[in-house]
Amino acid sequence: MPNRKDYAIDNLHDLASVAEQLLREYGNAKVWAFEGEMGAGKTTLIQEVLKCLGVQNPEGSPTYSLVNVYDNIAERVVYHFDLYRLESAQEAMDIGLEDMLYDNGLCLIEWPEIIKDLLPKETIWFKLSILEDSQKRQLIVCP
Repeated sequence: MPNRKDYAIDNLHDLASVAEQLLREYGNAKVWAFEGEMGAGKTTLIQEVLKCLGVQNPEGSPTYSLVNVYDNIAERVVYHFDLYRLESAQEAMDIGLEDMLYDNGLCLIEWPEIIKDLLPKETIWFKLSILEDSQKRQLIVCP
């Protein structure tokens, strides 16, 4: 994959510094898609990104509400989506996802696979994997 970057994460506490680095490198991107198995750290990484953006107490994953909206964060709206429960891309459309994807906000999307065809081609893809030592993770970024 061209421009692929790999990050070794020794434990979940390292995600704060990883989040800072990701914002420095990809902060201008509007859509970030997070893939990885259950428990890989997607929500934790997104919460660290939100903290870096100035969110004092980020809510957990919006599994049931599908989206948490943070207004006026770093001078823009930030949307945190958790699409785990969706059964179709149409359900995402029904909550107004397409409008949010193409406004001036930042979209952080967990479980984006079901809407892959709706995402802009400029989407930054983040894949988190749990390594053999259950504390260690590998993060692959594909801009």
